[in-house]
Amino acid sequence: MRQVTATGQSVEDALSSALEQLETTKEFVDIHVIDQGKKGFLGVFGARPAIVKVTVTLDPIDKAVTFLKEVTSKMGLDVNVEVTRNGNDIAFNLAGEKLGLLIGKRGQTLNSLQYLAHLVANRYSDKYLSVSVDAENYRERRKETIEVLATRLAEKAIHTKKDVTLEPMPSFERKIIHNALYNNKHVHTKSIGYEPKRHIIISPKINN
Repeated sequence: MRQVTATGQSVEDALSSALEQLETTKEFVDIHVIDQGKKGFLGVFGARPAIVKVTVTLDPIDKAVTFLKEVTSKMGLDVNVEVTRNGNDIAFNLAGEKLGLLIGKRGQTLNSLQYLAHLVANRYSDKYLSVSVDAENYRERRKETIEVLATRLAEKAIHTKKDVTLEPMPSFERKIIHNALYNNKHVHTKSIGYEPKRHIIISPKINN
């Protein structure tokens, strides 16, 4: 739970300060007034600031689930969100009908949802959370496709003795290629460029 203790000339001022520090709003917090404060004589003598302790009560995972349901609902989809947690790794699996729209070309829409869900969850968490979003087992199918692609392009690099440049990919997909070719003795891989255009180059090893 994220929590701050804030002061102000009044309880409302102290609360506003706490909400600003936590970057949230009243509906997502628990408010405990430690001291109502005191204006004092002429607003100076004997004055005492108000003190409040404010705690974020909304679970970051619940917030991410709410976000995913709201977005998919606006897309005209009725989606159930299944959550699996392993330590700080959070997996959201979307189940429903017509999820092709949600996945998008080469998973671009799904990747965007994953990025936004990651931002939402971590905004409300005091620990870093690694977030993945999947639908219709797309991630596993995509992983298999990328591994086949990596093998095929590695063979091309070996045959032509020239570098093979892949199109830009998100970091987790680039990692699949690096891992797939890690033990290949005839090529090596490297990522170059900057997001969102960072991409992989597969190069034949000179000794081969």
